[in-house]
Amino acid sequence: MNKKIAGSSSRPRKPTGTVLPYQTQRIRDHYFLGKKLGQGQFGTTYLCTDKVTGIRYACKSIPKRKLVCREDYDDVWREIQIMHHLSENPFVVQIKGTYEDAVFVHLVMELCAGGELFDRIVAKGHYSEREAAKLIKTIVGVVEACHSLGVMHRDLKPENFLFDTPADDAVLKATDFGLSVFYKPGCFWVFFCFYVTLASL
Repeated sequence: MNKKIAGSSSRPRKPTGTVLPYQTQRIRDHYFLGKKLGQGQFGTTYLCTDKVTGIRYACKSIPKRKLVCREDYDDVWREIQIMHHLSENPFVVQIKGTYEDAVFVHLVMELCAGGELFDRIVAKGHYSEREAAKLIKTIVGVVEACHSLGVMHRDLKPENFLFDTPADDAVLKATDFGLSVFYKPGCFWVFFCFYVTLASL
């Protein structure tokens, strides 16, 4: 008969260690962290400003307490790798740097001040066929570029596309690669998702 060892638990232990395979400086040594811009499942995005240049960026801060297993740590590291992998694409939000401390992992990214595609759809009410076609062309182009580089986004929705400026002719960019994976030849992925907002374009 198996005896339970005193002090042991059947629940998996949280992993210890770091997400990044390298040490980083403190983010507050380089940036001022400002107002909250958005909230995701794992992280919160803040406005941040470079202390030297004054350039504004977006900082996604992920609390490490929400990373409950080793796979969660690996997912964050993979998100960072994928963003660097796609960094030459002008229709993908650019990553500028990564920082880690005992409590958070920080991803400093290009600031897209025009907000989400979702919010613009709501504010606009409807798009003409020509306007909608232009947006869809950009979205499909991003998907094609990702696939050509062996990446599947896996979370395409209006909330994950941002405009770089508030202007009507702003550039639309893909963001939030937290669920993305590198494509492995021979693997099959099946997802059944439908977003009504996309259909409303």
